[in-house]
Amino acid sequence: MTNVAYQHIKDLFPTRAIAASAVAVFMILGTCGLPAARTGGDTIGMVSFTELVKKVSPSVVNISTVKEVKVGKAIPFKSPFGEGEEDPFQDFFERFFGDRMPKKYRQRGLGSGFVIDRNGLILTNYHVVTDANEIEVTLSDDTTLPAEVVGRDSKTDLALIRVETDRDLVPLPLGDSDSLRVGEWVLAIGNPFGLGNTVTAGIVSAKYRQIGQGAYDDYIQTDASINPGNSGGPLLDLSGEVVGINSAILSRSGGNIGIGFAVPVNMAKDLLPQLKEGRVVRGWLGVMIQEITRDLQDKLGLENAEGALVADVTDGSPADEAGIRRGDVIVRFDGKAVEEMNDLPYLVASTEIGKEVPVVVVRDGRKRTLDVTVGRLEEERADGGGGGPEEDTYKLGISVREITPEIASRYNLERSSGLLVAGVQPGSPASEAGIQQGDIIVEMEGEPVESYQGFRQRLKDIPAGDSLLLLVERKGNTLFLTVKLGEER
Repeated sequence: MTNVAYQHIKDLFPTRAIAASAVAVFMILGTCGLPAARTGGDTIGMVSFTELVKKVSPSVVNISTVKEVKVGKAIPFKSPFGEGEEDPFQDFFERFFGDRMPKKYRQRGLGSGFVIDRNGLILTNYHVVTDANEIEVTLSDDTTLPAEVVGRDSKTDLALIRVETDRDLVPLPLGDSDSLRVGEWVLAIGNPFGLGNTVTAGIVSAKYRQIGQGAYDDYIQTDASINPGNSGGPLLDLSGEVVGINSAILSRSGGNIGIGFAVPVNMAKDLLPQLKEGRVVRGWLGVMIQEITRDLQDKLGLENAEGALVADVTDGSPADEAGIRRGDVIVRFDGKAVEEMNDLPYLVASTEIGKEVPVVVVRDGRKRTLDVTVGRLEEERADGGGGGPEEDTYKLGISVREITPEIASRYNLERSSGLLVAGVQPGSPASEAGIQQGDIIVEMEGEPVESYQGFRQRLKDIPAGDSLLLLVERKGNTLFLTVKLGEER
C-alpha cells in the first residue's frame, strides 16, 4: 500500500488503532480481490460477475420435456386365494380394481441448454432429451418454442436440438477446456429445480475425472452448485466462453454437496460436426485394456505405470491385423501420449475411420511402432479401446454389457445371458442399493433378463421413485437387491 493511500485512511478514521485495523482489512481485500479473467494464461484485470451474467444470459435456455410412460396392468388388491383359473374371485378383483392404475401417463422433466448457432441450434445433455415425446425451449425473454432433436450421443451425454425462430439468437462462444486450469473461477448457469435461470460460481476442483459413466469419461470437476435441472447448462470461464456442459453431480441425497461434473467443451466441439449430421460414428481398435497397477508394473518389468495394458485382442480386428498382442502396453496413439488407460478409448473413438495411424507399444521392454488402420465401431460392440460399455438410463446409474458367448468366454463367466455391470456411478440409486462392478443382473421383477434392449425398455415403464427388484449373481452366488429408481436430471 502506498504512503498516500495510508494517509487517506488515517484521515478517515479518528484513532491510530482504528486506522491500523482498516489498513489490515484493505490489505486482505486487496490480496483476495475479485477473480480475474484469463486470456492466454494472463489476467486482464478484475471482472464483474454481474456484467458477465448479463452478457451470457440471453444465450441460456430452459428445456422442458414430456415422456409418455406406459405401465403394465396393475391390481392393487389381490385375492386371498391367489391367482389362476381356479380362483373364483379373480374376475371380481380384476373388474373392480384392475383399471384403477393408469395404463399410460406423462412424465415431465426439466433441464438446461445454450445456443451455439444464430439459426437455433442448442447444445444440451443426452439424458435431458432422450426418449422425450415433446421438447419445449424457453428463451430468456420467456418465449416458448417447440424443439426437435438433431443428433445425440449417449456415450458422452451430449445432444443437439433445434428451434425454429424468425429472429437471430445469440450464440455462446465455445472456449478451450484443455487450457482450463485447476483453481480457476467458473460460472454455472442453468434451471435448477425448475426455478428459471440461476447463476452459481465456484472453481475448477479437478480435471480428467472418471466417474463410471462410460468409456469416454473425462469430466471437469467443479464446486459451483449444480443441482437437478442444471444438466445441459454451460460452465463458463470469466471471459464468457463455454468450457464445459454441466452433466452430473456426486451426492447421496440428490442435492448439491459441492461436487459437480461437466463434459469438457473440446469433446463437444469434436463431436459437433457429426451431431449436426444426426449420427456419431467412432473409430475402433479392437483391444481389451486395463490399468497398470504397481504389482503389474513389477511383474511385467515396466519402467513406469504409463500406458494402457492390452488384456485381449479381438480376432480380425484392426489391432489384430496390425500385430498388437496381449501383454503389449500402448503408450502412444497417432502421435498422442497415452498416459493412462482411460486416455486410449477417446483417442481411438475420435480418429477418422480408415485412417492409418502409428501406435507405439512396449513389448518385452522395448518400444515398437505398429501401423494400424482404424476400423468403425459398431454400436453393439463392447470392446475396449473405442468400444466402451453400453450405457443405461440415469434411473439406475450403471453402465452394463450384454453377455454374449464371446464376453462369457473372455471373462470366464459360467452364465451366457444377463447383463454384466461394467460401472456404477458413485451416489447413484444402484450404488445405494449395493450393486457392484462385476455383478451380473439375472432377473428384473422376477423375469429373466435376456437382452440389454429388453431390460432398458422394461425399465422405462417403471416410474421414477418406485422400487425395483433385481436378482444379481456375484462371485457364483445370487442375491436379491431392491433399487429405488431416481429422477432423471
